[in-house]
Amino acid sequence: MNKNVPLSGLWAIILGGSSGFGFASVEMLAQKGMNIAVLYRETSITEKVLLKKFSKIASECGVTVLPYNINALDLQEREKFIKKFTSEQSVSRHKVKLLLHSIARGNLKPLTGTANANEELSAEDIGFTSYAMSNSLLDWTRMILKAGLFHPDGRIIGLTSEGAHKHWQGYAAVSIAKASLESLAKYMAVEFAPLGLKTNLIQAGITNTSSLKMIPGSEKLLEIANTRNPMGRMTQPNDVAKVIYLLCTDEAFWINGSIIHVDGGEHCR
Repeated sequence: MNKNVPLSGLWAIILGGSSGFGFASVEMLAQKGMNIAVLYRETSITEKVLLKKFSKIASECGVTVLPYNINALDLQEREKFIKKFTSEQSVSRHKVKLLLHSIARGNLKPLTGTANANEELSAEDIGFTSYAMSNSLLDWTRMILKAGLFHPDGRIIGLTSEGAHKHWQGYAAVSIAKASLESLAKYMAVEFAPLGLKTNLIQAGITNTSSLKMIPGSEKLLEIANTRNPMGRMTQPNDVAKVIYLLCTDEAFWINGSIIHVDGGEHCR
């Protein structure tokens, strides 16, 4: 095996790979020789630009990047993906080394709307956000297992945030989802370990992504990010992508059930 492409011949399935941590992971893993099935939701206009980027990455790195513009939260869409993905000539059983859950879909409403009840967070809002950003990881894992696609030493990685443990404006539904994800990951780490799967979460520092900008008051978070971080700068998507790659290596075999802070020490302040 070429040491420069240690993941050659293996596959990653990335849920939410059109921007932020997901897209940075596409770039990083491709550089390490990994083939990638990337799922996302984009308009036809924005997808044209995205497809050009994926094609460039695949060509420069000598890997296969399969794009799927589908709703990863819909059961029928997931089943269609599995059927299409397994029909690709370059895909064989037991080759999916990584399932990366980077879906950022949810409601950003306060618990109480002072003027308009429609602005209040509802139970339905919480349920949708929790499924999108937490429970859907379990459904995807089971489906990939059932299809026999996971590598004997597979890795499952999700993304949590500091907002799961402290108050951020308008973040209640996402905070609930992230807290749920942290509990789910612990149980998955234990119950899927006999099947060869290691489940870990990454807690990134404040990062200037499109998802962060949607959070009410995100400007304030961004303002303090540089001064709060001991490293003197904000976390970048590529910082996180590098750790996602590290968790895919043989050397990370014994890491399971962990929440890994990738923030330059930001959480210490």
